[in-house]
Amino acid sequence: MSQLGSFVKRVRDVMRNDAGINGDAQRIEQIAWMLFLKVYDSQEQNWMMADLSGDDLFSYQNSYQSIIPEECQWKNWAQNSDGKAKTGEALLEFVNNHLFPTLKNLPVDRETPIQKAIVKSVFADANNYMKDGVLMRQLLNIIDELDLNDTEESHAFGEIYETILKELQSAGSSGEFYTPRAVTDFMAKMIEPKVGEKMADFACGTGGFLTSWLKALEPSLKTAKDREAFGCSIYGFEKKQFPYMLCITNMLLHDVDHPQIFHQNSLLSDVLDYNERDQFDVILMNPPYGGSEKSDVKNHFPSDLASSETADLFMAVIMYRLKPNGRAAVILPDGFLFGTDNAKINLKKKLLSEFNLHTIIRLPGSVFSPYTSITTNILFFDRTGPTQNTWFYRLDMPEGYKHFSKTKPMKPEHFAPVIEWWHRREEISLDGFPKAKRYTAAELSGDLGYNLDQCGFPHEEEEILAPMDLIQRYQEERASLNAEIDRVLDEILGKLGGREG
Repeated sequence: MSQLGSFVKRVRDVMRNDAGINGDAQRIEQIAWMLFLKVYDSQEQNWMMADLSGDDLFSYQNSYQSIIPEECQWKNWAQNSDGKAKTGEALLEFVNNHLFPTLKNLPVDRETPIQKAIVKSVFADANNYMKDGVLMRQLLNIIDELDLNDTEESHAFGEIYETILKELQSAGSSGEFYTPRAVTDFMAKMIEPKVGEKMADFACGTGGFLTSWLKALEPSLKTAKDREAFGCSIYGFEKKQFPYMLCITNMLLHDVDHPQIFHQNSLLSDVLDYNERDQFDVILMNPPYGGSEKSDVKNHFPSDLASSETADLFMAVIMYRLKPNGRAAVILPDGFLFGTDNAKINLKKKLLSEFNLHTIIRLPGSVFSPYTSITTNILFFDRTGPTQNTWFYRLDMPEGYKHFSKTKPMKPEHFAPVIEWWHRREEISLDGFPKAKRYTAAELSGDLGYNLDQCGFPHEEEEILAPMDLIQRYQEERASLNAEIDRVLDEILGKLGGREG
């Protein structure tokens, strides 16, 4: 425990001396696969002990058997308890030419349990960047000091792992994988999880919404049956290998023995083919936005909902995959609220006519600083019938803050005003501008023309950004503009009868 507080600094210092690792993103990816194997080894010990503590203590042949060959199991190559473990060139040769090829080609089929199949999927696109075998040995020794079988230390390391995930915010484009924990915790709390429900995130990244759901659900657990349902309540889908690996590790650290996390792109299935088996009781997510998918992705959506903007496409997926009476909380950029292109208007028509969009929380512009300053909103809706009324609430910056930042991030207590308002639902005006107001569905679809940009921030101040933040904002705005240009061109080509040869 004494070394735990300096864990991140120690591993960072070792990796910075290795010529093969270039930048924070590679450093985090390097430690990610090592941490996965360490955490997985700890979990395998628990699974093995659980089997052996059953009624038939002598039926060892029926107990848990690892899918990882013995020589590739953490305890047989990474641990250095006797000081004789591989190091230098011998360690590099083993990792590059035996460990990785073995784990990438494990025998997995449809009958393989999830808790075993995840090893192959985690290593499918994993990389070893280190070129110095002595430094690799030092790094392995630091990681192996973790005693994850000690409950107190395991929980403490869970917080350290959260720190590692936060570092994604400054690791270039990887920042898209992390949603501030204060935000995910708020959304999970307000959605009010119930034992037995199935919750999904279709772009789960490192698993922030999944862990917040588990945290909000845990106080409701009363029986062993509840505990079993708890571990089977979450489903995550992530198309990128790196955050997928981090998410699997995150779930194992949260004692989810069978992580139902799938390495796939949720936009590559025809939404009209979804049936009841593909639907969930609750959906919590922050869809990627400001980017675009390949043009043929739109073929998986009805023509009136096909958009070049990823957030729009995910919104369509959410609506098709939410069960009747199900509940959802989704983060969307301002562009969705005021957007007037055909896809956005049709999505909002569908949302108001087929779902109950009961609340929209307007978030301050710097919630996701430092890696994006795009202003976002949380849409709360359920599938209980068409919308009658929608409440808007503007969450202003807390006193003493001009903006959030990496050193001054949004905290759970900053949501206290909206939580207090949530239960009494009253209209509020501040300095002559509406801060909270109720609109009827007829108003939103009629005079307002499906413009959901209500109760916005009236006193916009010019924001001076650091150079890298300015570049990031430019890239996001350029991607969004390119997506809009693609949409307009597609519409023009459609009217012209297609592209001429």
